[in-house]
This record gives sequence, C-alpha cells and structure tokens, in this order.
Amino acid sequence: MPIPDYQTLMLPLLKAAAITDIRVPEVEEKIADDFGLTVEERKTLLPSGRQNVLANRLHWAKFYMVKAGLVTSAKGTRFIATDAGRHLLSTNPTKIDNELLRQYPSFQEFYTSSNSNSDKTAQKNSDEVTSTPALAATTTPEEQIEAAHLAVQSALRAELLQRILQNSPSFFEQVIVELLVAMGYGGSHQNATMQLGKSGDGGVDGVINEDRLGLDRVYVQAKRYKDGTVGRPDVQGFVGSLVGLGATKGVFVTTSSFSSQASEYVKNLSQRVILIDGQRLADLMIEHDVGVRISRAIQFKRIDEDFFSESE
Repeated sequence: MPIPDYQTLMLPLLKAAAITDIRVPEVEEKIADDFGLTVEERKTLLPSGRQNVLANRLHWAKFYMVKAGLVTSAKGTRFIATDAGRHLLSTNPTKIDNELLRQYPSFQEFYTSSNSNSDKTAQKNSDEVTSTPALAATTTPEEQIEAAHLAVQSALRAELLQRILQNSPSFFEQVIVELLVAMGYGGSHQNATMQLGKSGDGGVDGVINEDRLGLDRVYVQAKRYKDGTVGRPDVQGFVGSLVGLGATKGVFVTTSSFSSQASEYVKNLSQRVILIDGQRLADLMIEHDVGVRISRAIQFKRIDEDFFSESE
C-alpha cells in the first residue's frame, strides 16, 4: 500500500507513546509492519535523499501532536503520551487528523501564531487556515518544500535548454567550455577554448585536457538539436573517430536526447564514452553554476539533539 500520510500515522504513534516513552526510530519498523509496507516503500527517500519518507512523516505527526498537547518530551529525544493523549485514546477514535487537533487550544494557538506574519487574513478565515501549507492533508512541510524545489528546478532546466537553442552553435560550444572548466577539466578558460572546437577531425568537435597538466585528453562531440534524438549512427561515427585518434575517452553532448540503441551501444565499448543529453546537461549547469546564479538562499534548521542531551 502507499506510504501513509502524516495524519494517518498520528493514531498509531500516539498508541505506541501511551504504552511507554519512545523514540521515532524505535517504532518505525513496527508501524511499517502494521501498514504492510514493502522494503522499497520503507526505503523511499525524500527528493533530497537525506531522510526516508516514513520517518519524516512520523516526526511531523509527533510534532503536531506535541503542539496539541497529546504527547510530551521525555528524557533526551524520547516522548510519551500525556493525560490528554490517553484520554483521547480512551474514546476509541478511528483517526487523529488536523481537524481533530484544531479542537485543542494549544494547537490552534500554535498554528495561528505560526501564520500571523505571512497571512493576517488566514487567521480570520478557517477555510483559508485549512488550506494553508502547514496543514496540508497528505504531505509534510518538508515534502511541500522539496516538491516546490523540484518544480523550480524543472522549470529552470527547461529554460536553460531553451536559451541555449535560441543562441548560436558557437555559443553552445562556449557553454560546454564553461561547464567543463567548472567541473575541473581543461585547466583554464583560455586553455579550454584553445582545445575545444579546433581539432578539425571528422566526428570530433574538440579535445580538452582531462587535467591541468594535460596528461590525458577527452574528445568532445556536440549536437545542438531542437527536436529529435541522437541515434546510434551519430554515436558510432564519434567512436570511430576516437579509434582513429587512438583516444580512449569521449563525451557526446546534445541538447536533445539519445535513442535507446545509442545508449546501449556505448555500454560495452573499450573506450569510455559518456553521453550527456539535454536534461543532464541542464542539471550539470545548475549544479556547477553555469548560466545560473542564486536568486535567494533559504536555510532550514533543526534542533541539535546533542546540544540538549545532558550527561548522566
């Protein structure tokens, strides 16, 4: 089954905390078992790759219940159900969700306060409060942030490729120079420019030093396509040129994509040939700050558990 959303996880987490003081990692496996999650589902990570989805949702379920006064911190990172939490369980609720938590004044006060600086109107309109991101029905705030980041990255990737296609072929070559230098190839911009785009060999657009001393070289082929795919014949021609030059390493870059036949072809070659399609090209440009700049940086901080752990 799908990984339960954080609201669905509130009830089983509260039941576990009513038995004894617990930590999220201690009950994560049991809750996963109770919901019949597969190994893959248990290992599913947030887009950032820094935490698995189930653990993230359990932590947020705990956080919101703390704000409602249903659970409270015990020693260290442990937590336990409060009298209010135990009383709620005694009523045999079928679920615990945001709607129920809003019945607790402490939670309502927390949520109203957390939104006062960003949306004054939302404090006066319960429908708007319900729809605000912090009380989204299925996703945690971190999931919302990461989804928004992925959407921004996707839009930026598409715009980068569009801008490259709007410029000249020589500009595309310069993009590759900038990227390779940013990734540590070619030594300097001047040396890379001298190497790339000036070899004149059939099937090869340029050669660039793999290191600053020029101990090894990488041959480059660039195809600036708006539509269509680069097929095996183009890649095979490039590999043939590498063989003729006695080269062992090559990079084929395109603004479009490679056919499955082309991708399969390079897997078993004696030469090391890397295919970089438009999406990967844009991703590398973003990663190495080529053609992009930071417009705004936002820091997200967490409690330092070690700081608050007193030695016995």
